[in-house]
Amino acid sequence: MSTTSTTTSHPQAPTRAAVRAERERADADRADRRDADQGGGAPGAGWRDRLGAYVALTKPRIIELLLVTTLPTMILAEGGLPSLWLVLLTLVGGTLAAASANVFNCYLDRDIDQVMNRTKRRPLATGEITPRAALVFATVLGVVSLLWFALLVNVPAAWLTFAAIAIYVVGYTMILKRRTPQNIVWGGIAGCMPVFIGWAAVTESLSWAAVALFGVIFFWTPPHYWPLSVKFKKDYANAGVPMLPVVATDRRVAVEMVAHTVAMIACSLALIPLAGMSWFYSAVAVVSGGWFLWLVIAMLRRADHPERGKLGAMKVFHGSITYLTVLFIAVAVDVFLPF
Repeated sequence: MSTTSTTTSHPQAPTRAAVRAERERADADRADRRDADQGGGAPGAGWRDRLGAYVALTKPRIIELLLVTTLPTMILAEGGLPSLWLVLLTLVGGTLAAASANVFNCYLDRDIDQVMNRTKRRPLATGEITPRAALVFATVLGVVSLLWFALLVNVPAAWLTFAAIAIYVVGYTMILKRRTPQNIVWGGIAGCMPVFIGWAAVTESLSWAAVALFGVIFFWTPPHYWPLSVKFKKDYANAGVPMLPVVATDRRVAVEMVAHTVAMIACSLALIPLAGMSWFYSAVAVVSGGWFLWLVIAMLRRADHPERGKLGAMKVFHGSITYLTVLFIAVAVDVFLPF
């Protein structure tokens, strides 16, 4: 879905020298921060804080959302409850892979994290963890996740896991994020991969039903993430990251969100014939999809009429999480219904 947006006045991005100077300032503070962390306080507080910092690098809240889509997909692929051992192995491997990708992302984005208010307290931005330590941590997590899937689940799932990490780290973080407002559209493919991984873990193959679920998450990602980008538009502008809300009008963003939401609903309905879903899933897909579309259209109307008040972007953001959770719960529940 193209995003040839009409640009408005571009906020002045910092020069590379300014960003580099900010990184050097943070590097100069690292030793003092580490000394302070290891100083006074309750016994054992130092290692607990350090452990918490490493966990923070993995972005646990993002991982939770990825796992919400994996288990229902496995249930649908199995046509019932898969082996609990297989479920555990897949969820642990998926957690390790997502954690690896997120830590690589923090490592590569540490310069812009230092100049964004939303991210300036991340452990790499503050110097609580060194770049070298983070890089080693990310690499170990990634290698372990691939070996985990290859040895304990199956090889197709391992290859799909490798693709997910590569798309997020190389495709999104290194290539797209700082170059195009299409970044989250195509980079969001990485967030769709848990569906393929979960399906392959059960069947060692893929199917059109898995493709439909993939499509749901693919088209869901922009209307999920762009509202957050609207709220933190100044942050992204200051960091020189061309998220769509930075370079386009509010109306253009909302129009794109409506288009993606319609495509998302279409994919959710395509699952009905492809997977033989019952009236229960069908009703949930229609009602929840219609509700989320209404939220997005309401945002478009406020963009057309600013006098009505704020866009309500964060309402759409939180609504997107509710929608995806409800839809995938319906996928899992539908399998066990006797009709």
